[in-house]
Amino acid sequence: MGVQFHNPWVLLLLLPLGAFVVYSLRSDFGLKGGRKKWAIGLRTAILMLLLMVLAGFQTYALVKEKEVVFLVDRSASVEETDSAQEWIRRASAAKDERDRAGVVSFGLDGLIEKNLDARPVSEASLGADVNPGFTHLAKGLQVAGGLFAGKENRRIVLISDGRENVGDAAAEAALLKERGIAVDVAEITPPLHTDAAIEEFSLPEQLYPGEAFAFEVLIRSTFAGAGELRLYEDNREIGRHRIALERGDNRLALQGLAKEPGLHRYRAEFFAGADERAENNVHYAFTRVKGEPKVLIVEGKPGTSSNLENALKSGLIDYEVIPPGMLPSELAKYAGYESILFNNVSGEQVGGKQMELIEQAVRSFGVGFMMIGGEDSFGMGGYYKTPIEQLLPVSMELEGKREVPSLGLILVIDRSGSMTGDKLELAKESAMRTVEQLRPKDTVGVVAFDDKPWWVVEPRTLDDKEEVIAQIGGIPSAGGTNIFPAVSEAAEKMLAAEAQRKHIILLTDGQSAVNSGYDELLKTMVDGKITMSTVAVGQDADVNLLQFLANGAKGRYYLVEDATTLPAIFSREAAMIARTYIVDRPFVPALVQPGDWGGWFRDGTPRIYGYVAATPKLTAQTVLSSPEPDPLLARWQYGSGRTVAWTSDLTGKWSKDWVKWPDFPGWFTEMVKWTFPQFSASPYEVNTTVTGNEVHFEVTSEAADAPDELEAVVTGEEGGESRVALTQISPGVYTGSTDIRTPGSFLLNLQAKDDSGSGKALNGSTGTGFVVPYSPEFRIPAGGAQEDKLQALAEQTGGRVLDWNDPEAAFRFEAQPERSLRGWERPLLAAALLLWLADIAVRRLALPWSRLAAFLAAASPWRRRARALAAESPAASAAGADAGLARLAARKSRAAAFYGAGTGGKAAADAPPQPPASPPPEEAGQETAPAGDGGADRLGRLLEAKRRGGR
Repeated sequence: MGVQFHNPWVLLLLLPLGAFVVYSLRSDFGLKGGRKKWAIGLRTAILMLLLMVLAGFQTYALVKEKEVVFLVDRSASVEETDSAQEWIRRASAAKDERDRAGVVSFGLDGLIEKNLDARPVSEASLGADVNPGFTHLAKGLQVAGGLFAGKENRRIVLISDGRENVGDAAAEAALLKERGIAVDVAEITPPLHTDAAIEEFSLPEQLYPGEAFAFEVLIRSTFAGAGELRLYEDNREIGRHRIALERGDNRLALQGLAKEPGLHRYRAEFFAGADERAENNVHYAFTRVKGEPKVLIVEGKPGTSSNLENALKSGLIDYEVIPPGMLPSELAKYAGYESILFNNVSGEQVGGKQMELIEQAVRSFGVGFMMIGGEDSFGMGGYYKTPIEQLLPVSMELEGKREVPSLGLILVIDRSGSMTGDKLELAKESAMRTVEQLRPKDTVGVVAFDDKPWWVVEPRTLDDKEEVIAQIGGIPSAGGTNIFPAVSEAAEKMLAAEAQRKHIILLTDGQSAVNSGYDELLKTMVDGKITMSTVAVGQDADVNLLQFLANGAKGRYYLVEDATTLPAIFSREAAMIARTYIVDRPFVPALVQPGDWGGWFRDGTPRIYGYVAATPKLTAQTVLSSPEPDPLLARWQYGSGRTVAWTSDLTGKWSKDWVKWPDFPGWFTEMVKWTFPQFSASPYEVNTTVTGNEVHFEVTSEAADAPDELEAVVTGEEGGESRVALTQISPGVYTGSTDIRTPGSFLLNLQAKDDSGSGKALNGSTGTGFVVPYSPEFRIPAGGAQEDKLQALAEQTGGRVLDWNDPEAAFRFEAQPERSLRGWERPLLAAALLLWLADIAVRRLALPWSRLAAFLAAASPWRRRARALAAESPAASAAGADAGLARLAARKSRAAAFYGAGTGGKAAADAPPQPPASPPPEEAGQETAPAGDGGADRLGRLLEAKRRGGR
């Protein structure tokens, strides 16, 4: 134990403090005697404590505790960590009980498995969820270095194969060396695999239809043998090639032919019987084939697009017709079309993911979109608050333009255990979206059921939508499935509701425990004019029962395989029971803002016989409208793309005059062409370089109006989007970079930043793509390079290369003594505060301080011990008793002499009192007095009492 001061020069103030004490003792501060001494002593103590605080008083002890953090590589190249875990356990068992050990795992991230403390490392200490797709040694070293608390005897033990592919471990090691932290290394030798990997796959970025080109492929192999290379264009196989592999690098050039215009993703796959790893056998590349545009027609009902096909053929526009169920689930597929047409497509037929991908394709990649009406489109199709509604120039919400009959709607939602997770969350979202569509005068109720029904929201008018939505959001999942009680209670409540149209929506994913009694229930519902639609989620639902209930209650039955369509189904049901979206009467459309399309209507417009009502958005351009007025034809710019809404149909049911109109093919073709991306040749050249998980962009532009700053919109396969700022480093040259967390193919689109900081479409920008085909953990490394990297880290920081067979050596290093400091600032300040309060009490309070001091002295432990020892001695007890009697006799004699009692004269009173003779021991306890001195005794007692009271 030692003492040190952080600011020892402050102790020079002790000299003036001593002078202050001397001056205080010689001065008169209005205090005398013991109070003055107490006050000066307290103040001196307070100043001494404050000087100790200012001087930085600390105590320390010399310790030789070791601190070791085990840094474990858990990337994919380290195939198993059991041996590393056992190595750490054995090393930890050899440490002193006061030594501290910690554990950190790393892949792309660094995560703490065990904090640095003296507890032993448990066998289950490697359970953190790290990203194994990359090896970020620098991140692991950074996290491990942040755990240390001491200043000496600190080491990091790195257990890795050294295959760094992200970051710069040498730079981080230099920082650790400056802090005095050594890095010991224990190399993990990964098993040798018979492996072949596609290292490179490239082709020209731009092609023309009919142009021949070459696929350039680099295959690196650890063995010699035969294999097969397969090539795919947009998941369509275009060729197979037998390959004779040599050990090392094998470069191939294969011929290809560009056929269809658009953005295409090519895939190369390699297969060999001796290959032990499949993760590195796939590679991707993007190219854009310039040529005639292509349109994707999605038709809700088969065979209803003949009018559209004939019009596009007359305009020499290539097209493809698919049902909604075949919509792609990859963004790159949508980027291959110039425009997408929805022909009377219901939202229930389109998955939630597909809607999001289409919205991104329009907004970020300039793909056009057009929705053509019908009984299953717009609001009737359930597009309320969907990504498709977001990109359209019209809204599905009717903003009080016509009187809608009052509605009564009860949602019966299965909340059994099988609905746990996404299904229940989507069901709740569907119910919330349905409530948002209703008006304040409508009645809504929500009953959730498992074994028995539970009213989440009793049927009520929608005075407070937010409260109802909040109650729906709190539905938990539990229990079994029993449909009948829930539907029965819903029908009973609906009979009592005051609404012009009454409807029930039942959603379940299971089999009901009771399947009887429905006939009478359905008869009651029909008599009460209550309709019911049913939704079966998945094949495990009781399909037959739900179809029977929907038919019996004159509703609709839905079988849902993709739960993301539930919100669209609920939204569509709410729209259909309102029956106000469809306007079924003839009229001649009125021109509002025809713009460059006005030339088609110089001779008037054909008659329309019906349409789906909608509301134009604020910035949309309404070309034609109905007498309501509702938009019949509207358009606008959405992000990089253009979209058009035609709210009538084009099958001939509502638009028979239009499809017979001679100008119909030209008019329709021009509308579709208006949605095409507004560029043919791009003045921007994009180069991407992938290093580890970091992607570097370099954009070169020769455009005269190039902006000062660009923005790259990067979209992954799953639709996730990130924005990367590209800074202009020289005229026409922009650079930037971003990090990726998982391999895959990515689409890239350029945007210009405006004054508000948001992105806008570029004139002449074009979409492109880049790929990180597989994790760099599966690349075939150059031999010997990784071992040198680990050894270099150890040498750089003064560490050691540990033997894998000697884990106990991790704590076997000479420890340097280190001072373990303890600060006393708070205790000293607390003591000074208490003494300051005592100083105030001594100076300001008028208390019998002498008596308090005597009392405290008498109550002190040593006084009590002294009295106890005296009581144990008989002689001391007798002497104490004699002394007490002598003092009593003396007081009595003084009192008698003062009043002249017993002597009868002044001489007796003037004579000094004589001490009485000590009584014999046997009379020590008796008190005797001469006759006639009773008055003197009383006066003596009174005077003594008065004297004591005056003290």
